[in-house]
Amino acid sequence: MIYNERDIRSQSVRDLAEAILVAARTAPKAKGRDLVEIAMITDEDIEHMSETMLQMSAESGMKFLLRDAANVLQAEAVIVIGIQTEASECGLNCGYCGYKGCADKPACTPCVMNGVDVGIAIGAACAKITDYRLDSRVMFSAGWAAKRLQILGEGVDCVFAIPLSSASKNPFFDRKSPRKPEPQPAQ
Repeated sequence: MIYNERDIRSQSVRDLAEAILVAARTAPKAKGRDLVEIAMITDEDIEHMSETMLQMSAESGMKFLLRDAANVLQAEAVIVIGIQTEASECGLNCGYCGYKGCADKPACTPCVMNGVDVGIAIGAACAKITDYRLDSRVMFSAGWAAKRLQILGEGVDCVFAIPLSSASKNPFFDRKSPRKPEPQPAQ
């Protein structure tokens, strides 16, 4: 039997994405507390994410969301990583958040260690993505849409997304700006 790479490309990316999920899961966490949430979305869920980003651009006026909404449609899978906020403090009383200790920190201020945990999970995922030579980009914008859609569930914050592709050229870099060019003065 002959398998043409073009025919199995999308499924191959999805299969590799499963191992990327595991790499993100096994990343070290502050005090051993595993509050990180990780998922993969594909197909119509990517389309829904893109539509949400378009809506968010219309609401906020942020033009980069238009570019990124078109960009995620070029992904064969998107990894989404965030953290549960139910236990918003680590209990270290380290003051790294800017408050004297955990008891002084307002509930709306995230524990720095939670953000660090998400960052380390993203780093572990990106290391595995590099091992597989997949095209990718860590995106705040797509993570923001994933948070709005509650892809990782209710109460999950600090969400980032990593679209994956196996194109001939990485579609997530050298992207065109959604801004109109400034008129040039007549010479």
